[in-house]
Amino acid sequence: MGNKNKIIYDFCLITEYDIYLFKEGTHTKLYEKLGSHITEFDGIKGVHFAVWAPNADYVSVIGDFNNWNKHSHLLKKIDDAGIWYGFVPGVEKGNLYKYHIVRGNFSIDKADPFAFFSEKPPGTASVVWDISYQWKDEKWIKENRKKFNSLKSPISIYEVHIGSWRRVPEENFRFLSYRELAELLAEYIKEMGFTHVEFLPVMEHPFYGSWGYQITGYFAPTSRYGTPQDLMHLIDILHQNNIGVILDWVPSHFPQDGHGLAFFDGTHLYEYEDWRKRYHPDWGTFVFDYSKGEVRSFLLSSAHFWIEKYHADGLRVDAVASMLYLDYSRKEWKPNIYGGKENLEAIDFIKKLNESIYRDFPDVQTIAEESTAWPMVSRPTYIGGLGFGMKWNMGWMNDTLFYFSKDPIYRKYHHDKLTFSIWYAFSENFVLPLSHDEVVHLKGSLISKMPGDTWQKFANLRLLFGYMWFHPGKKLIFMGGEFAQWREWNHEESLDWHLLEEDKNQLAKFHKGVQKWIKDLNRVYRNEPDLYEYDFDPSGFEWIDFSDVNQSVICFLRKGKKKFFLVVCNFTPIPRFRYRVGVPEGGFWKEILNSDSEFYCGSGLGNFGGVYAQAIPFHNRPFSLEITLPPLATVIFEKEIISENNAV
Repeated sequence: MGNKNKIIYDFCLITEYDIYLFKEGTHTKLYEKLGSHITEFDGIKGVHFAVWAPNADYVSVIGDFNNWNKHSHLLKKIDDAGIWYGFVPGVEKGNLYKYHIVRGNFSIDKADPFAFFSEKPPGTASVVWDISYQWKDEKWIKENRKKFNSLKSPISIYEVHIGSWRRVPEENFRFLSYRELAELLAEYIKEMGFTHVEFLPVMEHPFYGSWGYQITGYFAPTSRYGTPQDLMHLIDILHQNNIGVILDWVPSHFPQDGHGLAFFDGTHLYEYEDWRKRYHPDWGTFVFDYSKGEVRSFLLSSAHFWIEKYHADGLRVDAVASMLYLDYSRKEWKPNIYGGKENLEAIDFIKKLNESIYRDFPDVQTIAEESTAWPMVSRPTYIGGLGFGMKWNMGWMNDTLFYFSKDPIYRKYHHDKLTFSIWYAFSENFVLPLSHDEVVHLKGSLISKMPGDTWQKFANLRLLFGYMWFHPGKKLIFMGGEFAQWREWNHEESLDWHLLEEDKNQLAKFHKGVQKWIKDLNRVYRNEPDLYEYDFDPSGFEWIDFSDVNQSVICFLRKGKKKFFLVVCNFTPIPRFRYRVGVPEGGFWKEILNSDSEFYCGSGLGNFGGVYAQAIPFHNRPFSLEITLPPLATVIFEKEIISENNAV
């Protein structure tokens, strides 16, 4: 046993029960069994390797510990599971390795699908690693996660791409590491008032330009920014600052890179055999074969891994629509057994995924990026839903950005784009997303989408954010939008933080104005239960008037048990003086937010702190306000509820 070139076969971490769950498609902790694990056998230190390759004739583990010799460390096969395993003495943390897989005349070297760490790209080897870490976020996990993460909590998400949030200009504009990012990002998110950060995929990926959405390492954070412990430190610091962490996760497709999952053991193992189901024409990627229990176990284990080992508070599942439909972006497709276009296997997997996560981690949320009208995406599986906690409202995003892109003189012809979203706003638990997808591929940044001169562009953007923050639903914006970056997002460059520096930019006060506006919107949203507790409750919303098409004005109430919030939006650059709005109660209505305030670099029109209601019926309400409605502005008034009949 002292011969380091010989594998000790009779030591195996995998039990019969593991094999049963693996094949059944219900194993959620495969990362404890497959992959590489530093351990000890009979007093000898080394590494236990295990890989699923049922169609291989033989498999060996190769690495820098054996000079990449393809014959010195052959693995043994568990026939009924198709798993090859072995214990290699003397292998240590930091050693590079791959699996050499042979099937007939076919042979290939593959990275470990269950590796905890990978060689820094463009290297493709896996790295033996220990992912132990001393967490300091116990209070968050045991107490605060439930408080900050429930559907009745204020959820305002700051979406971040780690490699381009900030860079180091003094060092050839290199990335910040996970550790370098930790304190800076936590401080900034707290200052801005966001409740959560959502990271574009942190999982290992070969092509940096995929932004992480073409994953090869489903159990490994990308080594571009540091080690697994470095990412844990980042999440730990965020939790210690009461900031939730959502990770983007991609169970819908994977790249065809030679070292990855594609054609893994000389067969289409992880992907569908039928090319009509296997190939994604949009991305040039392969689709997981959800009919195989082993593939389902792989994906379930990956999802659970990021929550269990990295303390993620949510998973935003990418490209759900592409999983649901067999004809998604395909000219040729194979119907299901009932002749329909639904991918029944993927639907079943999605339901099992959500059931298992909410069973084991009840305070965690799953969020679907789903772009179609599929019903009950964010409803429990026991009533026929897919089981997600929330769903991105892509319809709201598309309609809203379309409307705001129009010159105000034409907006009256598109008024329904603003009002339509309320018809379905409570059919799902919606997140309102202004994500990275809206500021790339020549779509322009948010501020550049706005019409008009410079002043009007900034006013329009503040108006958009005001409308968004008081519209029912949780909130998400992509980094850079909060200070009105002009350029499209470029994953190879830092955000343009210099726009906020007055000595470098004559428009800095306008950019700071948008930033201040976001801070105040987050402050009010977080501090008012009558807003966030009713994000998904139709009783918390009431139209006052959505029919003032000619003046492009809408007004509505957000309400709860204690307060009314009257929201009035003027989508034209024409100020409206003595504009009358019906309200349900008399008394003083306090103006708490005004996007046209000079504090935000607006024109300064307002209502001198508030308006007393008059006993003049209007809009089918017994009272009304006569207000000044600034140009291109959102104005919010607050009023305590007096009558019990008006309380939710």
